[in-house]
Amino acid sequence: MKKIGGYMAFFGLFAIVLNFFDRVPTILMWIYSWGDTAAWAIKIGLVVVGAVLFFMGKPEVEETELELPNEESAE
Repeated sequence: MKKIGGYMAFFGLFAIVLNFFDRVPTILMWIYSWGDTAAWAIKIGLVVVGAVLFFMGKPEVEETELELPNEESAE
């Protein structure tokens, strides 16, 4: 869920920033059919829900190498 939340928050912030440059991501063009206020609500909702999913997600488990003790040679 952490990865999905990160993507949602990214796309929400991306859409907000691009809105100031009068550019709209093609994937989010449909939200403007309901008006500007609804579009802002959807973009802010994407950021909030994405952040919640990101911070509530399980932390990724880091792979660690196990170091085995050196065996004494019988020389």
